[in-house]
Amino acid sequence: MTRVIDQPQAERLLARIDVHQAMRGMFASLAEGRAVQPAQQLVEFPGGGDFINYLGVLADAGVYGVKTSPYIPGPQGATVTAWTLLMSMSSGQPLLLCDAKSLTTARTAATTAVAVEELAPAGARHLAIIGSGPVALAHLHYAKGLRDWQSIRLYSPSLASKGEAERAALLAEDARLQLCTSQDEALREAEVILLCTSSAGPVLDPLSLGRNVLVTSISTNAPRAHEVPPATLASMDVYCDYRATTPGSAGEMRLAAEQGWSAEQIRGDLAELVSGRAGKPDYSRPVFFRSIGLGLEDMALAHALHQLLEQDA
Repeated sequence: MTRVIDQPQAERLLARIDVHQAMRGMFASLAEGRAVQPAQQLVEFPGGGDFINYLGVLADAGVYGVKTSPYIPGPQGATVTAWTLLMSMSSGQPLLLCDAKSLTTARTAATTAVAVEELAPAGARHLAIIGSGPVALAHLHYAKGLRDWQSIRLYSPSLASKGEAERAALLAEDARLQLCTSQDEALREAEVILLCTSSAGPVLDPLSLGRNVLVTSISTNAPRAHEVPPATLASMDVYCDYRATTPGSAGEMRLAAEQGWSAEQIRGDLAELVSGRAGKPDYSRPVFFRSIGLGLEDMALAHALHQLLEQDA
């Protein structure tokens, strides 16, 4: 039987899963050759817009699948949805079709958390988050316990326009959180900076900070989207979620390659980091981590949800 899960049910099930450890386990499987991560498939719509397919195979779990996410331009802004289809490797039958909006948010933030866990200085005490939407809130949720943060500051241009309920939801996540009125205020003292925006262009130049920090960046569907200037990659220690696929999709990496930067300069990916095969940064210069979102992340969470449904049946 193919189970269909809508967003509210997905959120209820996600609350029962250790998403952070699910991501660590998935990257360990990838490192050991027990998972397969093909490149993303980007297909453009005639007349504008596109969709991206995120594929993945989890051999230990006996599943494979695809998440498909369209970017549909419109007069009131773009529409972005996502659905994940989980398939059985033994029967070839569909197991689960899930609205992947909440799964995408959770796996994106938990993947960043694995990167912070592996790359941030052990003594880091000051965290900054740029962004204030659901993805930023999820980043705060998964990162707040990774170090003994003495300060957690958050800023986004839309923060001032948020209602009391939205601001309260942010502040309720952690008593240390401070909502800032400027990006400079949020970045003050920060040793780890999580960029959680949907911007198609740079929101921060890490080289302008005057100190060597960890900056993490996520992806959006806008063509060649990037949150840091491509030219800065040559002056940073660069890590990513998966070196075999990320450079071909990440906007700043593709643009930097046109300027002479090479993906061979990537120091490590999460599979290599969690398996101890990549060296940690020494912070002699800024450190940059880039994730594009992997189909394996979606498959790992979809499989976890399917297991819960089987247990509850």
